[in-house]
Amino acid sequence: MQDLKPIRVFLEVAAQRSFSMAARALHMTPATVTRTIAQLERDLGQQLLVRTTRQVSLTSHGALVAARYRTVIEEFDRVTEELERATHPHRGRLRISVPLSFGLSIMPHLIAGFRSAYPMIALQLSFSDALLDVMTGEFDLAIRISEPPKDKSTIWRKLCGIPRFAVAAPRLLDTITRPATPDDLDPALCLAYAHQGETETWRFSKGAVRRNVVAGRSIASNNGDFLFSLVTAGTGIAVLPQFIVQPGLDRNEVEIVLPDWQLPQLWLSLHYPSYDTLPPLVATFSDFFEAFLRDVDGMEFATTARQTGGGSTDTTRSSNQDSKTK
Repeated sequence: MQDLKPIRVFLEVAAQRSFSMAARALHMTPATVTRTIAQLERDLGQQLLVRTTRQVSLTSHGALVAARYRTVIEEFDRVTEELERATHPHRGRLRISVPLSFGLSIMPHLIAGFRSAYPMIALQLSFSDALLDVMTGEFDLAIRISEPPKDKSTIWRKLCGIPRFAVAAPRLLDTITRPATPDDLDPALCLAYAHQGETETWRFSKGAVRRNVVAGRSIASNNGDFLFSLVTAGTGIAVLPQFIVQPGLDRNEVEIVLPDWQLPQLWLSLHYPSYDTLPPLVATFSDFFEAFLRDVDGMEFATTARQTGGGSTDTTRSSNQDSKTK
């Protein structure tokens, strides 16, 4: 196969419009870049670049070659990366979507441990509380904390449940009548985890009794850490996952409101594109991620078989030996 290095050098010079800037970007000397371009022009029998004292510009042939070569190189790199991920479970690049609050709280120690165990795996983490579409190909997997998923176009794998609690600061509870039932909650004090223009419904249960409370009439935010800061400041009451509120409970900064009432757990799940077979690189991270979480407080793992689902459950089952559930 023809050496691709001269093509990469040419494309960098074309992008930078400068031999010296391309040399810096490629960690080469300007003289080496000049010789590489000259040899490429001799091989093709065409002048590709016009050099002036101020800049470098493309000839008509150079513009044509740049346009054609750029797509070839991009496709070559994409296929090479896919093969790397598919055949080498301990080497390659992994792109992961992570919820913001969970990522800041849990992921630093997890990533430190993972990099120590797998130093040849490069990681690119994108933090967002939005439920991003993993089918776009932008990510190899997405970590999601949500209600049970209904998406049938992706493969999902539930790892554990995450308990939630309604919490408030003692300074707020000292100024109001302490709620005895969900019906006693003042809607104006109920802060919602919700996206723009939405509210949040808190579904309390106690035995066979069910009560719903609509939160977010006064304040709503799509970030749990921000809501928790409002709670500790005495602004209101919020329903948040245990991994956010536990440090505040330990420091007596907040208290659980309605401790005798239960709230549905959230699911912590991994979502994948519709792989025909789960790539070994993705499986390596998934297994490490689950093992790490088993030692984290506030993660409730079921004793029954792991739950999976989505549009390609056969794929998930074949790669992870999981059982299908709705």
